[in-house]
Amino acid sequence: MTSGQTPNKAEARTDGGRRRFLKAGAATAGAATLGFPMISRAQTVTLKMQGAWGAKDIFNDMAMQYVDRVNEMSGGRLKIDYLVSGAVVKSFQVQDAVHKGILDAGHQVAAYWYGKHKAASLFGTGPVFGQNAHHTLAWIYNGGGLELYHELLQKVLKLNLVGFFAMPMPTQPLGWFKERITGPEQLRGLKYRTVGLATDIMAAMGVKVTQLPGGEIIPALERGVIEAFEYNNPTSDMRFGAQDVSKVYMMGSYHQAAEFFEIIFNKRKFESLPKEFQAILRYAAEAASTANFNLAMDSYSRDLQTLIRQHGVKVYRTPQSVLEEQLKAWDRVLEQLMQDPFFRKVVESQRAFAHRVAFYDLMNQADYKLAFEHYFPGELGF
Repeated sequence: MTSGQTPNKAEARTDGGRRRFLKAGAATAGAATLGFPMISRAQTVTLKMQGAWGAKDIFNDMAMQYVDRVNEMSGGRLKIDYLVSGAVVKSFQVQDAVHKGILDAGHQVAAYWYGKHKAASLFGTGPVFGQNAHHTLAWIYNGGGLELYHELLQKVLKLNLVGFFAMPMPTQPLGWFKERITGPEQLRGLKYRTVGLATDIMAAMGVKVTQLPGGEIIPALERGVIEAFEYNNPTSDMRFGAQDVSKVYMMGSYHQAAEFFEIIFNKRKFESLPKEFQAILRYAAEAASTANFNLAMDSYSRDLQTLIRQHGVKVYRTPQSVLEEQLKAWDRVLEQLMQDPFFRKVVESQRAFAHRVAFYDLMNQADYKLAFEHYFPGELGF
C-alpha cells in the first residue's frame, strides 16, 4: 500500500494481525526474561587459582595453557587469576585452601593429598595393569572414573570440591642417583623422595621414602635428608637443577606411570556460576590436556638431550629386575589397601577398563622400538 491510499479489508486484517503478533511476542519475551536470572554480558567473574608448582616449573606453563583457554573462550567474562605455589599457601595445602574458599581453584596432582585417603592416588599414581596414562584418562572420562573421584571427594571425605583432569603424563623416570642402578638390591635402605602411593610401593621394596614437594627436593638432598629422588620429567628436573647434584638418570618405572593434573574448584563457587561458565571450565581441561601433552613432548625430548650433551648426565634404562620387583611390590600393597571397600571399588573399575583397553592397544599398536632402531640404529642401548 502506498502513502495516501485507503487500505482494503484484507490489508487491514493482515496489518492488524501483524501488530497483535508483535505485541504477543513482546509479552512472551518479557515473561521469559522474568523466568531466567539476569546475567549481564558485561559482568566479569574472576576466580583465584593457585598451582602447586615452583615459579620456574614447566607445570606453571601448562597451568597457564588451561587459564588462557578459559579466559579466551569466555570472551573475557570469566577470568582466572593464576598464582604460583606459595603465593597464598604451600604446595601440599592447595586442596584445603580450595575446600575452605581461601582459593577458588587449584592446579595440582591428586597424589599430593593421598594422606586423606589412599584412593586419591588411584587418580594419578595408581597400579599399572598394562594401561598407560592415556588409557587411564579415558577411564576417568568414559569409564566411570570421574564419578568415583567425585564420590571420594564429596561423599567419602565430605570436601567442598569439584574437579577435572588434564594431561596424560608420560611415564615418570625412576629418578636421579649417585650411581647406576643395576638391580633392586641397590635400592634397599636408600633415602628416596617420591609422593602418593609410590611411597608405599618403594617402601615395600625396602626404600626409605620421604614425601616432598618439588621445591624442597634439592635442599633436602644437600642436607642429607634424601640420597636419591624422582620428580617428574627432564624439563622440570633440569629447571630445578637436578643435573647439578646428580649425573645418573634412570628412566622407566612403574611407581608413577599414569599421572595427570587435577584441576579443582570450590564446589559452592563452581555451582554458583552460570552453566556456560561451568562448561567452559570443564571443557577447557580437555583442550589444555592436548596442549599440555604437545608442549611436554617438545620440551621433555629436547631437554633430555640437553642434559646428556651439555651437562654430562648419563641416562640409563631401569633394568627389568627392578621393574619386576615394583610389580611384586604393587601386589603386596594392593592386597592390604583393597580391604577398604571404596579403594577396592575404584581399583576394580580401573582394572576392568584397563584389561580390555590395554588388550586392544597392545594387540594393535605398531612396534615403535623396532622402527626407531631401523632408522636410528644403536642409540637406545637396551
